[in-house]
Amino acid sequence: MSEAIQSQEFSVGPDQERPDVTIVMPCLNELDSLPHCIGNALEALARMSSELGLSGEIVIADNGSTDGSQALATELGARVVPVEEKGYGAALIGGCRGAWGRYIVMGDCDGSYNFTEGVAMVAKLQDGHDVCMGNRFRGGISAGAMPWKNRHIGNPALTGILNLFFRTGMGDAHCGLRALTKDAFNRLRLTGSGMEFASEMVIKASLLKLDMVEVPATLSPDLRDREPHLRPWRDGWRHLRYLFMLSPTWVFGLPGAAALVAALAIFFYSTMTYVGALSGPNVFGVSWNIVAGFMATCGHLGLIMALAAHFHGVRNGYRILRPVIRNHSRWFTLERMLLSGLVMLAGSAIGLAAVAYQWIDASFGALENPLPLVIFATLGGIGVQTIIGGFLLSIIAGNESQFASVD
Repeated sequence: MSEAIQSQEFSVGPDQERPDVTIVMPCLNELDSLPHCIGNALEALARMSSELGLSGEIVIADNGSTDGSQALATELGARVVPVEEKGYGAALIGGCRGAWGRYIVMGDCDGSYNFTEGVAMVAKLQDGHDVCMGNRFRGGISAGAMPWKNRHIGNPALTGILNLFFRTGMGDAHCGLRALTKDAFNRLRLTGSGMEFASEMVIKASLLKLDMVEVPATLSPDLRDREPHLRPWRDGWRHLRYLFMLSPTWVFGLPGAAALVAALAIFFYSTMTYVGALSGPNVFGVSWNIVAGFMATCGHLGLIMALAAHFHGVRNGYRILRPVIRNHSRWFTLERMLLSGLVMLAGSAIGLAAVAYQWIDASFGALENPLPLVIFATLGGIGVQTIIGGFLLSIIAGNESQFASVD
């Protein structure tokens, strides 16, 4: 995040009372919609005061406006927090960092969301929930407020994948009206500078087992004359790639395990045929045994990468250590991986030596069946990957031998 955000003083002054709620809006040249949005936010704060007994403030997270939005926002009663780093997510993160309230409500500064619906969200936070999301499909989408491809393809597809990967239970993971506690915001350690911020927040809240809930929200056509900052294809891809980057199980683990299991099945059948335990010809033959060797090494690498990504997330505070790893943490050490890799290398060397002896004994003739050669070469490759992977996991663990700290 930009130096300007980090260095700015966000503490409450000596004569100021800390508000309970902060409504944060990202702003980039929103002169036309600011009066409506700030007026709507003031109405929401008035209702929070009368219904929930909470005080509040409005923060405009300005992302470099050049149309005088900053002065207008101040004139209308909001506090402006300048955010140098460009992007929707960067502006929201900067605004939330500058928020004084213990509850944060965020929404777009284009008139598409009704901030009075944030009253119900803050009430959910008061009840003990950490994050409250708006659901536009339950609340209502006005005609012309959302493009057809976003409403019927993009949003359902991305939300479906997100729930498949992370089991959040959210019906509208990309609603721009949402609320969370300041403590939850600090725990999430959000970094997404663009529109992927919307997915990142829900994903990391799920990974940290935060208490999330949804309430209905409405979506109206925005009040701006210009084109919106959203670019459906570009931002859709940014969301999708973020889902994959935060899901090592789906990107590395499951494909790796499937490839490894398939390779072992081919090797097992071929070996049983080779030693005569199964009658008839080997239906896989030499070609598929070579493919099995490729699948085994790639699958093993995928499992190592899944562990590496998981430990990285744990170390950076946005993922909880899996119970199965926590319960067997003593096995996840550099020494054990080095020993395992060396044992596999030794087995590979012995096997390859036996194959070489057979080759020499046959007067250097072509091997009748290269299956042993493929198996022992694959074992050696996996042994090397295990050793290298051990050092990689150790580096991710902060140059420690113990990969999974349970302190």
